[in-house]
Amino acid sequence: MNMKTVLILLVLALATIFALVCVLLTRGRAPSTCQHQPPEQEDPDDGQSLVFADLTPEELAQVVRYLQGNLGVQLVDASRAKPSDNCIASVDVQVPAKAEVLRFLDGGGARPRREALAVLYFGNQPDPNVTEYVVGPLPTPVYHRDVTVQKYGGKVPYHRRPVTGKEYVDINALIQRELRKAPHFLAACCESDGTDLAILTTAPRGFKSGDRVTWFVLFHSVAGTGYYLSPVGLEVLVEHGDLHVSRWRLRKVFYNDQYFASTVELEDAFESNLLEVVRIEKPQAEAVLGSMRPRRPPGSPGPLHYEPQGPRYSVRNNLVLFQAWSFAFGMSVNTGLRLFDIRHKGERVAYEISVQEALSVYGSNCPGGMSTRYFDGSFGIGRFAYELVRGLDCPYTATYVDRHYLVESETPKTNQNSLCIFEHDAALPLRRHFSDSHSLYYGGLRKNTLVIRAVSTLINYDYIWDFMFHGSGAVEVRVHATGYISSSFLHGRGTDYGNRVGPHTLGTMHLHHIHYKVDLDVDGQLNSLETQDMEYELVKDPWSMQHTIERPYLRRERLEREGEAAFLLNTPMPRYLSFAGSKPNKWGHPRSYRVQIVSFAGEHLPPSSPMERSISWGRYQLAVTRRKEEEPTSTSVYNQNDPWTPTVAFADFIDNETITNEDLVAWITVGFLHVPHAEDVPNTVTVGNGVGFFLRPYNYFDEDPSVDSPDSIYFSGEQDAGACGANPLACLPPAAACAPHLPPFRYGGFLNL
Repeated sequence: MNMKTVLILLVLALATIFALVCVLLTRGRAPSTCQHQPPEQEDPDDGQSLVFADLTPEELAQVVRYLQGNLGVQLVDASRAKPSDNCIASVDVQVPAKAEVLRFLDGGGARPRREALAVLYFGNQPDPNVTEYVVGPLPTPVYHRDVTVQKYGGKVPYHRRPVTGKEYVDINALIQRELRKAPHFLAACCESDGTDLAILTTAPRGFKSGDRVTWFVLFHSVAGTGYYLSPVGLEVLVEHGDLHVSRWRLRKVFYNDQYFASTVELEDAFESNLLEVVRIEKPQAEAVLGSMRPRRPPGSPGPLHYEPQGPRYSVRNNLVLFQAWSFAFGMSVNTGLRLFDIRHKGERVAYEISVQEALSVYGSNCPGGMSTRYFDGSFGIGRFAYELVRGLDCPYTATYVDRHYLVESETPKTNQNSLCIFEHDAALPLRRHFSDSHSLYYGGLRKNTLVIRAVSTLINYDYIWDFMFHGSGAVEVRVHATGYISSSFLHGRGTDYGNRVGPHTLGTMHLHHIHYKVDLDVDGQLNSLETQDMEYELVKDPWSMQHTIERPYLRRERLEREGEAAFLLNTPMPRYLSFAGSKPNKWGHPRSYRVQIVSFAGEHLPPSSPMERSISWGRYQLAVTRRKEEEPTSTSVYNQNDPWTPTVAFADFIDNETITNEDLVAWITVGFLHVPHAEDVPNTVTVGNGVGFFLRPYNYFDEDPSVDSPDSIYFSGEQDAGACGANPLACLPPAAACAPHLPPFRYGGFLNL
């Protein structure tokens, strides 16, 4: 071997060693690229957000023990209580008065007492009623005070109470007893003896105050699928207002456009050939209408959402921190997800944003469908927010939070992982520009938002509740509807009220209207309401006086009273409507936040309806009122079962008080009309079925606050855009190697049912 060959081999060996060293060094640096980077955020005063926190299981249990030992009456567990018993219906946190909270948060005042609100049904009394107590202080209560009269002006009549699970069980038993009286009819119509039929409630329950008479719709029930699309055509009217279950009665039976006094009369009509029967085969699991079972084997996995260096937000107790944002969160058993003390760069933008009610109004030519107006708060928007499915309801790597509640039980329950928080890449620029003249450059910023989400399953429908925080300083609130449509048995002129979606199934038209409370505090607690819109003015051209031009101009107005700020549903409203503070920004304009509504609402119930006042919030797409501690919510859970004499009537909030330089609340209605169609089977899809609103800064800042985002991108034509130092996007390939450690998939959402 000559010297030249030796030198060549030596050079190759050195090159190989160098390459290996580079690889090893690169691998050695990889962990630092993938290492979790905690978010860079200032730590606010420790524990202040807990003033809004939901009750813990220990606190709930303490309240129950206190009530059992200090009310002087026998309490029966609500899960087995008869209407003639006394029981604890629910316990939730009593949020302190705003003035007291602000003294604590902003003025160095004492921490407000922690208290609970307990709702009790007193059926074992000469005057049965619903009573609400504030119990405190927690964690060791020593007092309770009756706040029912203070809140509602009098005792709450007993017939207004929501229907309990035990009451539904007893109603079901009554219906089953009555069905046994029509065996031949059931065998002919439905291939059933009645025991395999599902029973769906309607609401409200009657025609006047004091009624407790409910239509129940019967469906074929098949395990593993929704029964809501399989009506058998039979509906029954049950009177269940008496304190003694033995006195409840079946008042009316409906089948195929005929009404009967009883199931015995129905059976007699069938036996006498006086009844036209539509024979419906019992559906099989593999072919039932509305089955959600997969029809194809799994394919390759779709895109995966993950953070290469861990979450850029933090969750501490009930406090969320994300970039410039911070807020506290909670979950009311009745109204669901709610946020408090929303701040941007430490400055409060809103004191409260919360769901108030979800309303559904149905049409049909069957009695159950045509009489249905569901007020979902009375069923429990927060109570029925069950565990979220990791990787579908929320990103797999989202942060999941358990929620605790006490309803119709003496024992607290937990809906684990029922709230999720995650950062969302919308795959859309928040802002961008490509410059192709004068100088060549590109600048932009990805639209990343922080999302807090819960999903409520309210009988057939699933509502997805989102609160979203943008880098531009905007807050977005939206709700999507999915789940099963409700249906009626198709007969007669049924398609006047919807579309046929199955052999005997009418998808019944209905509207979804959602109400929100938004307590904005823009640059302080005292705000005014300003509107801006456009008009055209015809003017002569200054440079050519023989010609004219239509020039748009801005019409500005400050609204002075509540009556001016109550905008009826589906009527024109100023395109720009803002809550304005008293101080100007750098450019001399009032610091403001704009309310921008995205909605396709149906028509509100006519004012002539005897139950319209109970949902009078639905008259308005937006109403702005002075904030009052005695007007905390726009409705009441007691309105559902007595809409004719509502416990809370929102229309009374609008009494034309001045709204200039006051603490104001925006009450916002969003919604859509839904005419079910074939593509709503098996489920309504979220596409096109989302509504909500934005709270957008309007001269609140001196420039777009997202300019401070570390995610901003800028490079010029003279730079190497592929260099990591010049362009953070060029750093993504190494970061993409930071595959997340995914926790094992587990689901316990069926445990508490």
